[in-house]
Amino acid sequence: MSSHKFLTLDDVETSNKRIFLRVDINVPLDPSTHQILDDTRIRAVSETLARLEDARVVLGSHQSRPGKDDFTNMQPHSEALAECCNQQVMFVDDVIGPHARQRIAKVEPGQVLVLDNLRFCAEENIDDKPEKLLKTHFVKQLSPLFDLNINDAFATAHRSQPSIVGLTDALPSAAGRLMEKELKAVSGLLVEPRRPCVYVLGGAKVEDKIPVIEHILTRDKADKILLGGVPAKVFLKAMDRKISADDEKDMAGLQTQIKNAKSLWMKYKDKIEVPVDLAYADTRGKRTDRAIDVPLKESALDIGAKTVEIYSKVVEEAATTVANGPLGVFERDGFDLGTKQVLEAMARSNGYTVIGGGHLVGLASILGIDERFKHVSTAGGAMLSLLSGQSLPGVDALVRAAERMRSQKNN
Repeated sequence: MSSHKFLTLDDVETSNKRIFLRVDINVPLDPSTHQILDDTRIRAVSETLARLEDARVVLGSHQSRPGKDDFTNMQPHSEALAECCNQQVMFVDDVIGPHARQRIAKVEPGQVLVLDNLRFCAEENIDDKPEKLLKTHFVKQLSPLFDLNINDAFATAHRSQPSIVGLTDALPSAAGRLMEKELKAVSGLLVEPRRPCVYVLGGAKVEDKIPVIEHILTRDKADKILLGGVPAKVFLKAMDRKISADDEKDMAGLQTQIKNAKSLWMKYKDKIEVPVDLAYADTRGKRTDRAIDVPLKESALDIGAKTVEIYSKVVEEAATTVANGPLGVFERDGFDLGTKQVLEAMARSNGYTVIGGGHLVGLASILGIDERFKHVSTAGGAMLSLLSGQSLPGVDALVRAAERMRSQKNN
């Protein structure tokens, strides 16, 4: 059993059982052809599928969300899944309607039926309380068709939705192999990380990084925080350093974050590192590095070369490094330097290295160094929620399911 008190695949009988398997194979797609660009998340499910070879598996996932260009059906995903598991994989273009329910009833041991995008159901797009989720049409239609529910969707465990929480509360439930592995790796960082322990935090969102910084520093679980992306700009602003006019404009809506950053900075000055230089695009769009106090007018697009050097050295000497979010706009030619070199420094280090967040994992995979990290998380948001001390609704539901199954045994 893990430190979270849920059941795993080792605790349940799966042979010949009808199993609903919730995974997160929400992947980057080519906007025009909807072809899969990175199949990391799909491959990550194969260990759980291998363990369920003699079960009747119905697999559910979402792809993107309503209104986005990559909100599409799961047909390409089912084809990619077929390539990385031994079962016969089939696809049904329905989720909870009569067509889907008829097909679910016909699934044989050794087969996997992939349902269409779960978010085609309106109920799957709202977060709600567990007792409300139990009453959804989604849960009422699907739960009677299964003996067991396996949640392997760590990347969606921070959502309280029918397929994540509702079905887990309605059925005997356990965690899949990926869920188990992810929770062990990420929770371990909050128990006794090997020191020095360094966090590299970047990306475009700062509201989910500040709670992480606060949680790990208050509990003394990190020795250094290296900042890039928007979090770096927010801290620079909080420290009254000069930032470019365009960045200044972007900061206008982030007053709360700047205030929080300021109080963290006052308290933990020796542990929070901001860039000493930043990279901008000159008039020809080429990279130019400038010291912090002499910014250009435009937004900074990456950490500067001097900062890259400082960060890389800290990372190489760390016993534990956790990275989430790119350090610059790495999609733009010439501005991937910071993210790339810090990732490469992590890959060279002998320490325990963890990376998370779609962009970072995707880049590591493109660079061909993803195998060199000790743990590559399939999650961005769920990993950050866990690191900021929040409980995950998907995991809480698995704990409740374990308690139900135990009390039934004892009665």
